[in-house]
Amino acid sequence: MNLKRIGIVHSIYKEKGDAPRQGKLSNQESTIEIFPEYIDGLDGIEELSHIVVLYWGDRANRETLKSTPPGSKTEKGVFTIRSPHRPNPIALCVCKIISVKENIITVTGLDAFDNSPVLDIKVFVPKIDTDKDYSHNSD
Repeated sequence: MNLKRIGIVHSIYKEKGDAPRQGKLSNQESTIEIFPEYIDGLDGIEELSHIVVLYWGDRANRETLKSTPPGSKTEKGVFTIRSPHRPNPIALCVCKIISVKENIITVTGLDAFDNSPVLDIKVFVPKIDTDKDYSHNSD
């Protein structure tokens, strides 16, 4: 398996405790810088209201298999919770697009640390990705 970084996150979150528990719990803006060789993959992104950002939790503990989620007193397996600490720390956030300028996407809803590698971006399709009906260009 060979993953490629397509970009990098620029955010104010520098270390544990800086980032919100989930990206959607903050309106903080972050930027995603897409590397030049992947710019063509952004064609049409300015027409979207939300995207799914997959990034690599490069500072996660990859040995963790159990953790106690916030608000719980019971330890659970990492495959049943959203802990960033897991064998393959692939993280995802549904982000609202604020602006797109060339290879820079400004978003809210991203909980990634500064300099986190971006693995992929996908369109958020409400009718597929949630039971709630959202319209493009809405909160």
